[in-house]
Parts: sequence; C-alpha cells; structure tokens
Amino acid sequence: MNFDRVAPYYRRLETLVFGDRLQAARCVFVRQLPPFRRALIVGEGDGRFLEQLRDAQPELLVECIDASEEMLELARARVGDRYTQFIQADIREAAFPAARYDLVVTHFLLDCFEERQLREVVEKLSAAAMSNAIWLVADFQKPVRGLRRAFGRLLIATMYLFFRSVAGLEARRLVDYAPFLAAHGFILEKESGAPNGMIRSQLWRHR
Repeated sequence: MNFDRVAPYYRRLETLVFGDRLQAARCVFVRQLPPFRRALIVGEGDGRFLEQLRDAQPELLVECIDASEEMLELARARVGDRYTQFIQADIREAAFPAARYDLVVTHFLLDCFEERQLREVVEKLSAAAMSNAIWLVADFQKPVRGLRRAFGRLLIATMYLFFRSVAGLEARRLVDYAPFLAAHGFILEKESGAPNGMIRSQLWRHR
C-alpha cells in the first residue's frame, strides 16, 4: 500500500469529492487538546492536519510516519523539520518503543486494513501509547438509513476500487475499529459526525 502515485493530486481529489469535510473531520478536536510532549501521526498525508496541530502546539515533538515518500515530502514542505521527524515506513512493519507517545493520530488510515491487519495495527499503536494518552481518529462510516446509506455504500465501494488500483490497497470494506481500541484500554470520550453521515471524528483516551 503506497500513495506515491496519487500524492500530487490527492488534495484536489479529496476536495472534488468531499469539499472541506475531511479536513474539518481531522481538525475538529485540535483546539481542544491539552498540551502534549510527543505525538505519533500515522498516515498523515500532505501535512494539513500536522500544520494545524503545529499551530496549536508549536513545541510538540512529532514523529510522522507514512508509507509514501511523496506524501512525506508534501508534509515536510508545508511545516518544515522543526520538532518533527518524518519517517517513511509501512505501519505494519514499523516498530515503536513501549509507552512512548501521549498523542496518537490515525486519520483516514484504519479503513485501509482488512480485519486481521487492523487488529495488529491497533495492538501495535496501543502498546506505543502512554497511560492516559489520547488517540484521535477520523474515518469513514456507512450512513445508517435512507438514501444517504445507499449513496454512502456506493461511494465507499467506489473509493476502495479506486485506491486498490492506484495505491495497492488490500482492504475491500470498512471494518469497525472501535472494538479493537476498546479491547486495548481506550475509552471513547468525544465524537463528532459530518452532516452527510459518512465521516466521524473521535477522541479516545487510554485508561
């Protein structure tokens, strides 16, 4: 799975399909966060969330991991290297020290994995989180009823087809990550949904 091919066009594609909804979902909690010492951001993409987090907490130490070198270069060009380490790695193969981060961020990442891989990724990131750490997630969900549900199912299926073709995505459907976070001691504290019912933002805290 690698988004190098789509990186130069990703923002335009995102805006064409969703307008500013995905960026709003990424940033909905950013001004409500307490001060952190060290953050791990996985699958950051072109750095637009990181820019907002940097603006809110300019001295926060950040490790930003992405499988796409092109995406990392876009993020680096946007925010620079000050207090930020950019690491090209597949999260499934990366290793992290135990209990290192008090903030974990996975925006529009967990939907990229089939169930077994998702369970392993959540387990790995949970082990890297400190006690009382916050985990921010923004991701897609299927609207629950009516025409929105039918349209949402069609759009999500189309996105999976597209990204399997251009980025080698292995997942074919949405898998609910919430039970895996809960199983590793995270409690959902805040949630916000987009008006279209397809996007949710959540703030989880480690016990």
